[in-house]
Amino acid sequence: MLKIAVPNKGSLAETAAQMLEEAGYRGRRDSKELISVDARNEVEFFYLRPRDIATYVGSGALDVGITGRDLLLDSGSPAQEVKGLGFARSTLRFAGLAGRFGSAADLAGARVASSFTLLVEQNLAEVGVEAELVHLDGAVESAVRLGVADAVADVVETGATLRAQGLEIFGEPILASEAVLISSGRDVPGLSTLKRRLDGVIVARDYVLVDYDIQRSHLDAAIAVASGFESATVSPLRDAEWAAVRVMVRRDETNSIMDALADVGARAIIVTRIHAARI
Repeated sequence: MLKIAVPNKGSLAETAAQMLEEAGYRGRRDSKELISVDARNEVEFFYLRPRDIATYVGSGALDVGITGRDLLLDSGSPAQEVKGLGFARSTLRFAGLAGRFGSAADLAGARVASSFTLLVEQNLAEVGVEAELVHLDGAVESAVRLGVADAVADVVETGATLRAQGLEIFGEPILASEAVLISSGRDVPGLSTLKRRLDGVIVARDYVLVDYDIQRSHLDAAIAVASGFESATVSPLRDAEWAAVRVMVRRDETNSIMDALADVGARAIIVTRIHAARI
């Protein structure tokens, strides 16, 4: 069986479980379960702390897992990133009291608190800065106010939590992160199927189907607006002067494409969500 590590809690857990379900796998039905078996797909799920997943996969105890890129790289594990999964996007950034720091170079001799001390150490070494690193497992945004550190390096999505503590972001991002599929590096049965299914979920989430009718005299103009994932599907209608067209378009461009199609003469424009895909 393919052994998959899945986050058991936190911001990664719910979306990772939903993505696997959309890919056709049966996960746990009770949040207290630590292991569940999907016999039909020959998969065994292990629910672990997101920070520990890279260690288990890198050791070879588990075949693949879903975790954050930041957690993978900070773990020092030999596990390999297979692909980005397109959710839980964030950046690892420095932050300090307003006006005190302008760049990472200003951190020389300062105390920097973070849950990602390996990544921070590597980043500071790249810019030739020596600082005292303070490792904290959580709530690093309070470290400056409590006098434990002069600055912090924390995962940022909107920055609201840091601003609430009177901190401002400075310097270049340390790392751009997102949820990733990681592997032990071994080619094991079921891995290629898992990757193909997850690719299909990502496509289904990012694209929709657009159907419309168009006069053949305007067909080229309509195809120029949206040519499809590879090529548009064009079918004849009873009226020989008209054709029916189906294309895949990016979900976030749907309304602008519908407007443009209407402008070139398309009619009966219909948008359909994609439940699953194989590309």
